[in-house]
Formats: sequence, structure tokens, C-alpha cells
Amino acid sequence: MRKATFILMFIVYSMILGCQTTRPIHTVESVDLKRFMGDWYVIASIPTFIEKDAYNALESYRLDPDGTIDTTFRFNKGSLDGPLKKYQPRGFVKHSSNAVWGMRFIWPIKAEYRIIYLTEDYTQTVIGRTKRDYVWIMARKPSIPDDEYQGILDFLREQGYQLENLKKISHSANEVLQ
Repeated sequence: MRKATFILMFIVYSMILGCQTTRPIHTVESVDLKRFMGDWYVIASIPTFIEKDAYNALESYRLDPDGTIDTTFRFNKGSLDGPLKKYQPRGFVKHSSNAVWGMRFIWPIKAEYRIIYLTEDYTQTVIGRTKRDYVWIMARKPSIPDDEYQGILDFLREQGYQLENLKKISHSANEVLQ
């Protein structure tokens, strides 16, 4: 009888854990897409496999007439003057706030892209995901003041991010990107 009770409790406990979801990650209230377009330097990230050894990382957005976002992500691989890598995913706005996108690298898969932090002057932003597995801190310039960077890190911790895999991205004064 005890064994049956233990097994039943184990099954119920497993079902409860299996039903739990990650708490939502909130986005900014709204994004003016025209102001958001342009170049964004990647200051730091919890990188995906394609950008693990990125230098001079720059994400550029252009709003197309059909409402999709032409995106170019380019960086030097391995060093500040390493070979240029370039990816061109397409962004699809998925919410009226313009803060939730699907980013398609390979059809038909659209990766989650959430604008979770954005300064009023549109000079700094953070892109996150509900799973909190990747994050990108970006700015209009190749660096941001240390106190502002620390403020963003505090914000990310409050959002539930574990930052041990966060990597600062180096940018050279004479970027090789073209």
C-alpha cells in the first residue's frame, strides 16, 4: 500500500511540475517602429551558437512596406579583424505594441524576440525571450557607460535571467564591418 501511495504521489507531483510554465517576461509598453529602425551595436549577450565568438556585432533593422523587418546581423568571427559573418533574418511584428516579434532565420520557424527594455530616447534596448536562454543588450553606440550597463544587468536579474553566460562584445575603433 505504501508503495502504491508513493507511486501515485510521484505521478501527481510530476504532473504538477510538468504543467508549470516559465513566468512571463514583460515587454515595453509600446515601440515606435520607425524610431527603432537603424543600427544597434550588440554590447553584450547570452549568445546563440552562431554568435559565440562574435566581435564588432551590429544588428540593423529596416521596416519594409509590407510591415516586415529586414534585418542584417553582422560580426567578425573570432577576433576584431576576423572574417565577416552576415545573417539576414526577417522580423514579423506579432503584437500591437510592436514589442513582440517573430524572427525567422529558417522558414517556417520564427524565434521569439521580445523588446523588454528600451530607453525613452531609443539609444539602448534589451531583447529577451520568455525562456530566458538568450538576451541581447544593444545600443546605438559601440559602448554604454558602466553605471547604465550595471543598471541593465540589475534589470535582467529582476526579470529572472541567470547572467553567468553573459558575454560582453568587443568593438574596435576602426570596425572591419562593411
